[in-house]
Amino acid sequence: MCEHFIARAAEPFRLDELWPFTEKVERYGIAGFGWGASWVGADGLRSYRDVRAFRDDPGREAVGATETTAALVHLRRPSRLSTLSFEDTQPFDDPAGRFAFSHNGDLRDYRAMRTTFRSQGRIHGRADSEVGARWLEDAWHRGEPVAHLLGALHDRFGGQANLAVLTADGVTHHYAGNAENPVFAFRLGRIGIVSTGIYSLDRSLFRYAATGATERRLIPVHTTASLDRHGMLTGAS
Repeated sequence: MCEHFIARAAEPFRLDELWPFTEKVERYGIAGFGWGASWVGADGLRSYRDVRAFRDDPGREAVGATETTAALVHLRRPSRLSTLSFEDTQPFDDPAGRFAFSHNGDLRDYRAMRTTFRSQGRIHGRADSEVGARWLEDAWHRGEPVAHLLGALHDRFGGQANLAVLTADGVTHHYAGNAENPVFAFRLGRIGIVSTGIYSLDRSLFRYAATGATERRLIPVHTTASLDRHGMLTGAS
């Protein structure tokens, strides 16, 4: 079971301000099979991925020095260890640069669409999450609320699915659709965060990873939480 979170703040922050939280989420969320991050830079979305655990990757130091106002971080623990490859490491980049996408859980009905996307030369890995990313690329269009798109993606594929998106203009969204891994919104200092719950059906995220978090809130299943430019929760829809 992977873990992931979105983060946003009014003023730029270094990504390594999130690293103590990230390290604890990986440890207590039983991840450690690769990690990645996407963030908003001066020239649009940027990303970094590695097949090593976050705690073992020296590349996190250089990435951590980056300043941004919005980010998406994914920590891998795949349901199928046969998918351990760089191609399946998340977040996935939209080829058109519109968004970065990550998934936690299992998309149940992905195989038929995987065959279609593979015939188009658009599948590079083996995991179900990539199929969800390709579907979102096709469904994405101006004027369609991201919350609706993420709900539609879950409706199309079914299964247990938490979905996160960072858009090119710095807007962050987190869909809660995995009843086995609840999603929480909170603040760590000046940074707003929406995160999966370290695969625990209680609020242990706040005991083990997000100590000191304020404005804590459980995100209802089948809703999307978004953060405004101040990192404040704008409501779940």
